Amino acid sequence: MAATRPSLRIARALLREGYLTLACADEAGRGALGGPATVGMVVVTLETGTAPTGVRDSKLLTPEHRQRLAPKVRRWAAAHAVGHASAAEVDEFGILPALRLAGHRAMAGLGVRPDLVLLDGNHDYLSPPEQASLLGEPPGLLADPPPVRTLVKADLRCAATAAASILAKTERDALMVELARQHPGYGWEVNKGYAAPDHLAALRLHGPCVEHRRSWSLPGVVAPADGATALESPS
Repeated sequence: MAATRPSLRIARALLREGYLTLACADEAGRGALGGPATVGMVVVTLETGTAPTGVRDSKLLTPEHRQRLAPKVRRWAAAHAVGHASAAEVDEFGILPALRLAGHRAMAGLGVRPDLVLLDGNHDYLSPPEQASLLGEPPGLLADPPPVRTLVKADLRCAATAAASILAKTERDALMVELARQHPGYGWEVNKGYAAPDHLAALRLHGPCVEHRRSWSLPGVVAPADGATALESPS
């Protein structure tokens, strides 16, 4: 059975609770071994019309289709932005605080403070925790972020969240293509930093570069006792 086309039904129901602006958010690059963690946001209001034809969760679209849809999404949305947290920031703060930083950077770029954020998934990584993580909270977070609602599979059900996923994915993919030029040999122009066979083979051969998440258990790489990263010795 074909997947149900996402709509604005959920977004409009939330807006009718009394919110004037709703930012729908999705992330890209959470599980990658290298490159940034990225959060895209799309703002809608009760006046926002039907999403452009073809908008779906970015994972269901080809790269070419995403590229064609991205400018249509930007024209359609009441506001939009994408934020990134670097691999170094993922290493310094951890993946969830890094996603929080990327999300706050996206919110800061919207040009409007949303009254509510709808976040894909079941975990609110945008709201600072009551107790900061052992690694500490990254600087630059918004002082008064809006409230957040989470929704599992929002990118499949809500057109604005699907649109946010398209913006996050296309912008991060473009960054990874540029990083592939700066750090050739890892196949990032194709695998976008994820654990594809060619990427794993390159890690074992060349070791990590500065754009890898060195705090992670990178395949073929071990962290010596002094904390430095080294290639795993062949057995």
